[in-house]
Amino acid sequence: MNKKTLKDNVAETLGVSKREAGLAIDAVLQGIVDGIVEDGKVTLVGFGTFASAVRAARTARNPKTGEPIAVPEKVVPKFKPSAKLKDVVNAAGLPETDTDADTDADTDGGDE
Repeated sequence: MNKKTLKDNVAETLGVSKREAGLAIDAVLQGIVDGIVEDGKVTLVGFGTFASAVRAARTARNPKTGEPIAVPEKVVPKFKPSAKLKDVVNAAGLPETDTDADTDADTDGGDE
């Protein structure tokens, strides 16, 4: 599902225009961003917790040359789903996939 599909779903569920649904979604997302920036954490009971976390500085390697590169410390957003959300997703099972697309990705184009 992408943002457009979510907007359509919200509009239909609430019986409002797609524009109003889009504004509501944008307001919720901005509220989550503001909460993470201001308080470091936003908890939505039954859904999960959005938070910021510090990713420590580290040394990586340039894959082309093997040369070490210093990667600085930075703050990144994180999401931890609630137990309820995990249960609902697990009960739903894996989404259907196109099996032909999966097998095409596994071939290397050579004659075997």
